[in-house]
Amino acid sequence: MTGNDPEQGYGAAALGLGVTRKLGAFIAGMRFEQLPPTVVHEACRGVLDWSGCALAASRHPSIGLLLDTLAAMGSPPVARVLGQGDRRLGLADAALANGQMGHLLDFDDTHLGGVVLHASSPLLAALLALAEHRPVSGRNLIVAYAAGFEAGVRAGRGAPAHHEGGWHLTGTLGTIAAGAGCARLLGLDAARVTHAIGIAATQAAGMQQNRGTLCKSLHAGKAAASGLLAALLAERGFDSSDEILEGRRGFIRIYSATAAPERIMQDPGEPFELARNGYKPYACGVLLHPLIDAMIALRKQAAPGTADVDRVELQVHPLAVKITGVDDPATGLMSKFSINHSAAVAYLDGAAGIAQYGDARAAAHDVLGFRPKIRVRTVDGFRREQAHATLVARDGRRFEAAVAFASGTADNPLSDAALEAKFLANAAIALGETRARAIAETTWRLASLADVRDLVAQVA
Repeated sequence: MTGNDPEQGYGAAALGLGVTRKLGAFIAGMRFEQLPPTVVHEACRGVLDWSGCALAASRHPSIGLLLDTLAAMGSPPVARVLGQGDRRLGLADAALANGQMGHLLDFDDTHLGGVVLHASSPLLAALLALAEHRPVSGRNLIVAYAAGFEAGVRAGRGAPAHHEGGWHLTGTLGTIAAGAGCARLLGLDAARVTHAIGIAATQAAGMQQNRGTLCKSLHAGKAAASGLLAALLAERGFDSSDEILEGRRGFIRIYSATAAPERIMQDPGEPFELARNGYKPYACGVLLHPLIDAMIALRKQAAPGTADVDRVELQVHPLAVKITGVDDPATGLMSKFSINHSAAVAYLDGAAGIAQYGDARAAAHDVLGFRPKIRVRTVDGFRREQAHATLVARDGRRFEAAVAFASGTADNPLSDAALEAKFLANAAIALGETRARAIAETTWRLASLADVRDLVAQVA
């Protein structure tokens, strides 16, 4: 069979575009010295934020259930589990557990540069487990972190309709990110990095239908474990298609209704994707953050008490309704995807933290009474980071708040002080304030660590 039409021929028939191989070579060739200081600093911010999110979730009842299940299946004590003291699991199981913890509260970072991706939960969970198996320096961890970020985001750019197909990107693209990051941490050559990407991509999974359930964070854990497996297999000579992304039956063609292979290797390293990462001030879906900012701003305007509010009119990006349009969430996890709930707690509590997305708040009478006052309209011209809120009082007064860029996004970033404050509050839940402060101090000097196991021991 001849021709270059991706719709013709069997999956193994080569297209000859070389996209996956170019990505593999780029990842294999990344060096610490190439990274701008801003990227190195962003890596420290990312590790700090993610580890705090994982520690905050480490006391959730579901984590005990997961750990007990993995132990019952047989898991040799090799790698530490965050917030669990001396408890260890096998490499893949530790990555799975840590990845689940990092994403469980929906408080972990989000890249919004064209691809909505929680890269750190699968990526860092895999890298920290591997760092216990093969001792590495902080500099090597930072390079691998940046490399995995590149791979995950770039694969997503090549599949523009991937999200619309119902896939949960943290599970799918996160697997590719973890595979590439672990391959770079192992120092694999270009051919084996390419194979690691291929082995990871063929394991990629995760369905959006599981939003609001424990399976959503399981996607991050499985992505971490699958990526780690991919890199270790590739190191030993296990192969895969070297066109796994762009091939006739490759990732961007079967996981997306449209494919853009030319975008995958467009302007590599300009800028590094890790530098465009965003950090959540609120423990819920990131598309809710601009409207939460707006509702808190309304509250600060000394607006009427809840009984005097007639209605709140929200204008949001269409994707916010598509992803977070749950009207009556029955659980805390489900409330993380509810515009009505998020707007209500933001106005009532002036906050949208872990407590606002627990089961108790999802069922609270004041929240249930305020949710029906929320009216939502989508605006096609809005950015994902944008929202507008108008509160109309029963006496006719109107209060307005406009948000151009939500807090925590690349255009309105959290300061180092704000990010550390978030970490300290999260980490103290599991380890107490004194230990949390020591971890923060170590993380800020990650690039100077001779052995990352020093940090892992602290976080455990």
